[in-house]
Amino acid sequence: MNLTIDNTRVNELEDYSPADAEDSCDTLMIPHDMAGLRLDQALARLFPEHSRSRLQAWLKDGRILLEGGGADAKQKVWGGERLQVETLSTPDAVAGQAEDIPLNIVYEDEHLLVIDKPVGLVVHPGSGNWSGTLLNALLHHAPALSGVPRAGIVHRLDKDTSGLLVVAKTLEAQTDLIRQLQARSVKRQYLALVQGCVDRGGKVDAPIGRHPVQRIKMAVVGNGRPALTHYRVCEHLGRSTLIECQLETGRTHQIRVHMAHIGHPLVGDPVYGARRTGDPVLDAFPRQALHAFRLGLVHPAKGQLMEWSAPLPDDFSILLDSLGGRYRP
Repeated sequence: MNLTIDNTRVNELEDYSPADAEDSCDTLMIPHDMAGLRLDQALARLFPEHSRSRLQAWLKDGRILLEGGGADAKQKVWGGERLQVETLSTPDAVAGQAEDIPLNIVYEDEHLLVIDKPVGLVVHPGSGNWSGTLLNALLHHAPALSGVPRAGIVHRLDKDTSGLLVVAKTLEAQTDLIRQLQARSVKRQYLALVQGCVDRGGKVDAPIGRHPVQRIKMAVVGNGRPALTHYRVCEHLGRSTLIECQLETGRTHQIRVHMAHIGHPLVGDPVYGARRTGDPVLDAFPRQALHAFRLGLVHPAKGQLMEWSAPLPDDFSILLDSLGGRYRP
């Protein structure tokens, strides 16, 4: 049985709507040796290649039926029940087509690849960006990714943020990487240039959700999702400070929102850093000064800890040079 659609929201990924997909349904019986288990526990044993949150999402969306109807993840099964599982055609064939777009590949094997994403490249097709994305490039580079939800993408960077992204090449690797992200064990470090003088390092532990008025923005809101960013000072550069940030969670625009929340928005940020610094060099920088320079995780097949780094892009490096900066990760 091949379950191909992932409708869970994983870190910063937007939900996929399979309205145009061709659907079908497979049927199986719950084994009697699973009697007494909760339905979600039984599903986890039947489909070990999928995360429990993914299976629960399918249950909630009605893609998994028990005896022809909806079911609660916590209800018990006794064996012999009829389970219907909706299967869908590949989502990314609907969302985008393969396009010959160059990729800066830092690492690749049969299980995953690590990309150094350039500034200006959108990760996933969406409103206003239905082509020319990382997903389109991945489908051209490795056509087999059309059989993996979102072409293997498990987290993303904003269009104008550069740096490292990991992509799963198999469903099993994707599930493992999602679990690592959920367990907050993936190491993601960023270099950011922020406005003002940051005296010392610290952390921002503040929930993030959609801005209550400006819906295109995110904000620190009481009913938001938990978000935690650690940061340390690298160098003071006039009216700005170079910092390293490490994410424990991966909310949309997390670093940008958190640093603006404590009064130090990113230099060049058009959404969260609108106020000018008075320094013409800083004010001329055309994008948020943010780069994902280090990525570390446990290889989903080898079980070994791996780590990669990416140099600063030219525009960020030139900006630091013009400010007299010496620090480089």
